[in-house]
Amino acid sequence: MQRQQAIEALEAHEGPWDFLIVGGGATGLGCAIDAASRGYKALLLEMHDFAKATSSRSTKLVHGGVRYLQQGNISLVLEALKERGRLQQNAPHLVSNLAFVVPNYDWWEAPFYGIGMKVYDMLAGRQNFGRSKHLNIAETLQRLPTIEPAGLRGGVIYYDGLFDDARLAVSMAQTVFDHGGVALNYCQVLSLSKGSDGALNGARAVDVESGREWNIPARVVINATGIFTDTIRRMDDPNAVATLRPSQGTHIVLDKSFLPGDSAIMVPKTDDGRVLFAVPWLDRVIVGTTDTEVEGPDLEPRPLREEVDFLLEHAGRYLTKDPTPADVLSAFAGIRPLVSNPGAPSGATSEISREHVLHISNNGLVTISGGKWTTYRQMAEDAIDQAATLANLEDRPCVTKTLPIRGWTENPDSLGPLRQYGSDAPAVAALSSERPELAAPLDARLPLTAAQVLWAVREEMARSVEDVLARRTRSLLLNAQAALDAAPRTAALMAAELGRDAAWVEAQVKEFTAVAEGYLVRPEPPPQ
Repeated sequence: MQRQQAIEALEAHEGPWDFLIVGGGATGLGCAIDAASRGYKALLLEMHDFAKATSSRSTKLVHGGVRYLQQGNISLVLEALKERGRLQQNAPHLVSNLAFVVPNYDWWEAPFYGIGMKVYDMLAGRQNFGRSKHLNIAETLQRLPTIEPAGLRGGVIYYDGLFDDARLAVSMAQTVFDHGGVALNYCQVLSLSKGSDGALNGARAVDVESGREWNIPARVVINATGIFTDTIRRMDDPNAVATLRPSQGTHIVLDKSFLPGDSAIMVPKTDDGRVLFAVPWLDRVIVGTTDTEVEGPDLEPRPLREEVDFLLEHAGRYLTKDPTPADVLSAFAGIRPLVSNPGAPSGATSEISREHVLHISNNGLVTISGGKWTTYRQMAEDAIDQAATLANLEDRPCVTKTLPIRGWTENPDSLGPLRQYGSDAPAVAALSSERPELAAPLDARLPLTAAQVLWAVREEMARSVEDVLARRTRSLLLNAQAALDAAPRTAALMAAELGRDAAWVEAQVKEFTAVAEGYLVRPEPPPQ
C-alpha cells in the first residue's frame, strides 16, 4: 500500500465513485471496507493521517461496555458484545482476551458487581470471552499483586478484549486496497459540490503534500469525520445546527511494575462517576480515563494537568506504589465525538449515549457519527446500506461480519514482538535479515527498529515522523521522551526512503518535538 499508487488510482478512475467517504478514522475506514468488499467503487479521503485523532487515543479496549450496562442501555451492550466477538475473529493479531478484576473493599460490592457481571456474561452468549466469577482475597492478590491490600475483601473477575487502535486502523486501510477500494491520507476535502438540483454530487479536494487539487464526482458522499462532523455538515449547509458535544478523555502510561501480570483493574466508580481502568498494554500500563467537556475539535488535544492529577490520585488509591508525575512515561488525550440532540438539556457528557446516529441531509449528505471503536463495523454496515439506497445503487449484501482484516493469521501468538503485523510479520522480519543493522532498536527504551520505520514508509503510507512514532509504532505512547530521542534517526531513515533532504529532516524533528511535548508530564515547579 503506497501513497503514490493511491494517487494514481484516484486520477485514473473514470466516472463518478459510488461512494466518497470523508474521514480516515475507525468509522470512515469501516465504511470504505464495507463498500469495497461489496464490489462498489469506494474512495476514502483523510485530511491528515489515518486515525490521527480520536481513533488512535482510546483506552485500547474492545468491550461491550460495563458502564452502559449500569445505565440500563442493554441494546448498546448487546450490539457491542456481538461486534467484540466479530472483531476478535476478524483481526486476531490485534485483538486478544483480557481479564478484568473489580477489587471489592465494601461488603456490598461482591454481590452487586458479581450479579452485574453475570448479566454481562448472559448478554454475550456464545461470544463470551470468559465466564465471570468471584475471587477471594488470595486469588485477587494473585491476579493483582500490587493492589492495595488494606481492607480488601476479594474481587470479581470478568473478560473483555484488548487491542491496538492505530495499528488496527492501518490494517483496515490496507484492507480497503485489498478489496479494490482506495484510501488516501493527507488529502483534504475543501468543499462539497452540488448539481443543478442542489443534490450533492462530489467534492473538491487537495493533496496536502503537493498542493494539487481534484474535482471528484461521486454518487453519494459519506461524512465520517468524527469530531469534525459538524465542519463537513456546514460545507453542505452553512446553517446546520451543531450536533456534537465534544468531551476529552485523558490517559496516563506507567511502567509495567505498577501492575505486573496479565489482568486489568476496573474501578466501577470514580469521584466524577466514571469507570476507571488500569490496563496492561504493550508491556506498559494505561490508566484512564477522564471526561472533560471541551469547546470544539482539536487534532492534537493536550491532557490538562488536573486530569493527570485526577488519574494519579485514583491510581494511588488502588495501587501499593503510588505513581507520581515523574512516573508518567506518556500522557495522551482524545476527544469523543458525542452526539447530542440540538436543544437537549445540558448535563454531564459521561451521560450522553455512545450509540451511533445516522443522518441524511436535504442535499443528500450521509453523516454517520457517535458510536465507539467496538461497533465500527455495524456503524459502517448501517451507513452503506442507507447510502446505497439513497444513491439508487444495486443492492449488494454486507459481507464484513466474517471478513478478515489485513494481517489475519491463524496463530498470531507465534509471531512474538511482530504480532501486530500479523501475516505481514515475516516480511518485516526479512528486512532485518537482509540488513542486520536494521534489527537494532533505535532506543533501548522502545520496541522500535529501523526495519519497522522502513516498512511503515514502504507499505503503510507513513509520511511523517509522527506517523511512524505515534501510530505505525506506538513509541510516543509507550515513552514520550524516548520517542523524542529517536526522532532524528527516524527522520533520517524516512528521508532516505522518500528522497527528502536535510532541511526536511530538520523540519520533521521540529514538528514532532512540538507534538511530543504535549505527551510529556513535567514536574510542577515548587511554590515561590
